[in-house]
Amino acid sequence: MEKENNNTTFQERIDKGETIEPKDQMPERYRQQLIRMMSQHAHSEIVGMLPEGNWITRAPSLRRKMILLSKVQDEAGHGLYLYSATETLGASRQEVIDDLLNGHAKYSSIFNYPTLSWADIAVIGWLVDGAAIINQTMLARSSYGPYARAMVRICKEESFHKKQGYEMVATMADGTPEQQEMIQDAVNRWWWPTLMMFGPHDEDSPNSAELIKWGVKSKTNDELRQSFVDRHVQEAHTVGLEIPDPDLKFNEETGHWVFGEIDWDEFWNVVKGNGPMNRQRINTRREAHENGKWVREAAEEYARKQKLSEEKAS
Repeated sequence: MEKENNNTTFQERIDKGETIEPKDQMPERYRQQLIRMMSQHAHSEIVGMLPEGNWITRAPSLRRKMILLSKVQDEAGHGLYLYSATETLGASRQEVIDDLLNGHAKYSSIFNYPTLSWADIAVIGWLVDGAAIINQTMLARSSYGPYARAMVRICKEESFHKKQGYEMVATMADGTPEQQEMIQDAVNRWWWPTLMMFGPHDEDSPNSAELIKWGVKSKTNDELRQSFVDRHVQEAHTVGLEIPDPDLKFNEETGHWVFGEIDWDEFWNVVKGNGPMNRQRINTRREAHENGKWVREAAEEYARKQKLSEEKAS
């Protein structure tokens, strides 16, 4: 009975728009949902470095290389913010990272696709980071304080990434016929996987209703996806690019773009670990984690010695 009353009080706080902090009383299910969602978000930032990092040494100019280096560094920082926020819920960073390396945790399906040309880097910045902003702007108003505050800073940096990506897209779309063909090909390959980023339709999503009830999310998957399509179709047309969707049309009555059905079989296949790059991405992360073991051990030893020194001094 006491647990039920506590849950009722918690929901009343959510309904009032109050922010939940780490030491506040919360239902165990709320805590577990946040750990799952936030750690998955952190994993996505870290794994998301791999498709772009692959092109740092092959950037077409020093300027582009510096921009890409900065962007990949930002993504590493985003992952660290989010791992830290997850720890406020009592989750061990090592445990959530082990879940990723063991294949028990998920990350965004979009990062299981290959980057075949430099144009892919431009399109990732425009489409993928554009989708991330739409989702993360919502999360900056999340009911859980540490998550919301992490999102405020991340959104500022993601906004720059999206603008930088669109500038690259516009430059290539206004370039040589070969560049125009390259950028259109990249859009053709990344459009549908980006729409999948928002997750399954609302009626097929196992978590959305609960997350919205608790104020972690304020919009459904389909609402977020529609916002993305409305914004990015217009941006594509502005620079002369076509969206690879024969069913795409504008509905004058609703003011929204109507788009075709997503290949959900492909989505679930990728989520289950059978995408083009699933195995390679995890193997790369495992290798990097193992190669960085000596750094973690050195840092732990330094912290141990510092603590001993402080104890002796006191």
